[in-house]
Amino acid sequence: MATVHPSAVVDPAAQLADSVQVGPLAYVGRDVALADGVVVGPHAVVMGRTRVGARSEIHSFACLGGPPQDQAAGDEPTRLEIGSDNVIREHVTIHVGTTAGGGCTTVGDHNLIMNGAHVGHDCQIGSHCVISSFSGLAGHVSVGDYAVLGAYTGVHQFARVGESVMTASNTKLSLDAPPFSMVAGDRAKLVGVNNVGLKRRDFSSKRQQYIKRAFHILFRSQIQLGAALEAVRGECKESQDVESLLHFLENSDRGFCR
Repeated sequence: MATVHPSAVVDPAAQLADSVQVGPLAYVGRDVALADGVVVGPHAVVMGRTRVGARSEIHSFACLGGPPQDQAAGDEPTRLEIGSDNVIREHVTIHVGTTAGGGCTTVGDHNLIMNGAHVGHDCQIGSHCVISSFSGLAGHVSVGDYAVLGAYTGVHQFARVGESVMTASNTKLSLDAPPFSMVAGDRAKLVGVNNVGLKRRDFSSKRQQYIKRAFHILFRSQIQLGAALEAVRGECKESQDVESLLHFLENSDRGFCR
């Protein structure tokens, strides 16, 4: 049976696994489902149609599942889906999706979302990401696996952050950030390859060389983009990482940092 502090408010309709812990003065709403090992800290709020995966930690004053900050949104049956082994720190806010945006905000597994961060409606967050303190993701943002957003990063609505991107503190992203890149500034510009991130993921030297060669051709050679894309495909056709990078760039609606 779940362990619920006497001062907590848990709706009888909420679904709590037996090993869930709910701390003092926390609130868990009727449409919430918490999996094995979830910990809801003091004063935390979990509301809306929200699912939280196993062993995730929700720290004090976090608010998950609130309605979208979207004037066009009504009382729609939209959701928030959070995976397993996430750490969601103090004062984090994550909102449910909107019908126009697909109906669901998603957060993958093994993420660290630091204090004061905001994840807006319809965002799609991958796994193994770090979203640092006071960062803000507007609606419809996507963040790839292993991305690291520095403190106070701001991401414009509909912008995409690629796999293994690292942003500097105070970065303001209005365009897409290409996979494996480091970006910085207001408005953000590409700094180079995220070498630290690749090493942390134990990418082989050959994988790293392909990515670095692709970045040189695409962003440093002054070749026009169409020709650069073709040149990269010719030189790095054995690399799935580079193919993923090219697919990301070719499907950018907003344009990307360069």
